[in-house]
Amino acid sequence: MTVDSLHHTVAPAEAGPADPTLVQLLTPEGQRRGHPDFPLEIADDDVRALYRDMVALRRFDVEATTLQRQGELGIWAQVLGQEAAQIGSARALRPTDMVFPTYREHGVAWCRGIPPEDILQLFRGINFGGWDPAAYHVAPYTIVIGAHALHAVGYAMALQREPGNDSIAIAYFGDGATSEGDVNEAFVFAASYRAPVIFFVQNNQWAISVPEIRQSPIPLYQRAAGFGFPGVRVDGNDVLACLAVTRAAAAHVRAGNGPYLIEAFTYRMGAHTTSDDPTRYRLAAEVEAWKLRDPIERVKAYLSRSGAADADFFTDVDTEAERLAERVRAACVTMPDPGPLTMFDHVYAAGSAMLDAEKAAYAEYLASFEEA
Repeated sequence: MTVDSLHHTVAPAEAGPADPTLVQLLTPEGQRRGHPDFPLEIADDDVRALYRDMVALRRFDVEATTLQRQGELGIWAQVLGQEAAQIGSARALRPTDMVFPTYREHGVAWCRGIPPEDILQLFRGINFGGWDPAAYHVAPYTIVIGAHALHAVGYAMALQREPGNDSIAIAYFGDGATSEGDVNEAFVFAASYRAPVIFFVQNNQWAISVPEIRQSPIPLYQRAAGFGFPGVRVDGNDVLACLAVTRAAAAHVRAGNGPYLIEAFTYRMGAHTTSDDPTRYRLAAEVEAWKLRDPIERVKAYLSRSGAADADFFTDVDTEAERLAERVRAACVTMPDPGPLTMFDHVYAAGSAMLDAEKAAYAEYLASFEEA
């Protein structure tokens, strides 16, 4: 298969069960596999919980997309197809570990306990974040591609200077971010100072309209070796493998062995954002092929085949997801508009004389309309 939408012929990235470098514990058909380096013992209750997380995330994502199409959100970054990478990795972390997301990590936020309604506040434009980073140990979403990788390394270096603190940092970003200077500088600093940080790359294969294979002649996980730390490629549509690999990476990092790179090989089933039209740059056949690797369906197949869940369980999960969607919609459309002066309140922690003057001038300007 080739893609020449940009007048260049490119072979698509491929990785699957036949790829010996890909860590996979659950096949697309829902069959368990072992792995010598990343074994996973997991109870049925925990597998059901992972499934419930992914179904809730997908339903939330669909509802948010609909809300944007109806004009209730300014934009939305879909996570469709990447549920396993986010849920599996986030469930491997401790509550005190610090997460540095981009703008698509809705599943990670869900696992950290952030109400989905709070995520929508940013996309509705009523505030600059939506949650307290200290309360959830999740930094605000970062729109500047790759910038937060440096933030994560700096935070990790601070953690390693606190005696007795074995918490770690994890930075999530996409394949496109690995082409940014900030990410490569973060790799250098993390390796030089053996910072306790995981770099979690969700390789969804498209940096908006540019395929990942045009950005890197080698698999992304192999870049870690050039910086002097381990890297591994995991099936990003396999929630069990993502859980096992991230647990192992966290243990490695927590033990003081320096950074770790995880490449979750997945696929962006939807658009980059709701302002994007992926039919203009990729083939429908490619999307159809990846539907067969759906991260939720393979867990459902496993639970059904193993007898770990019955029809009532799946019905209950779907019902819970529908209730979540109803709650999120009701909360979104009733969010109060922010006051026009609040945009000055979070620029600096302690304000500044210049900002205070600008705020006063703007308040006077607004008041002039009332007087008229």
